[in-house]
Formats: sequence, structure tokens, C-alpha cells
Amino acid sequence: MTFQTRGFEFLKDVDVRLTVELGRTDMKLKDVLSLTEESVVMLDRLTDELLDVMVNGKLIARGEVVAQGERFGLRIVELLGTEPASDGGKA
Repeated sequence: MTFQTRGFEFLKDVDVRLTVELGRTDMKLKDVLSLTEESVVMLDRLTDELLDVMVNGKLIARGEVVAQGERFGLRIVELLGTEPASDGGKA
């Protein structure tokens, strides 16, 4: 059987889950169970920090919240892993 490489074209239609993480916190179960509709949960992220953008749980970028009409959106500010590759001093 021969596998012909077509680059990544054949992967472009694969569904993935993109998640934007606003922040995290650790809570005791008793505190989670006492949450109500008016509860405020403080997160570990400051308001001016970028949000984490993950694909299938892997961090790929950072961004900021924007509003478009009546919906929230995300502006990508930084892509991770896009630094120029170093050749380790070898030419």
C-alpha cells in the first residue's frame, strides 16, 4: 500500500475543539456546592492579562476578548511556537 503525501490538506476538515480559558481557581467541594446565581468566583487571572486559546487542550495562542454586535469574540494577539527555528549555531 502506498501513502501519497498531500501535505496537510487532508487534515483541514478534521473537527477540533477550540477553548478559550478566562482563568482558574481551586475551590473546596463544599464551596462549589454553596454557589448560587449571584455568586462571584475570583479567578487567578488579572483583567489585563491575555486569555489562553487551546485546541483539544493544547495551548496554541493567547488573545483578548472583543465584542462583535451582541456576541463575544476573540482577537488572537500571540501565536505560540511561531518563533524562528534556531539551527543551534550550525550553518
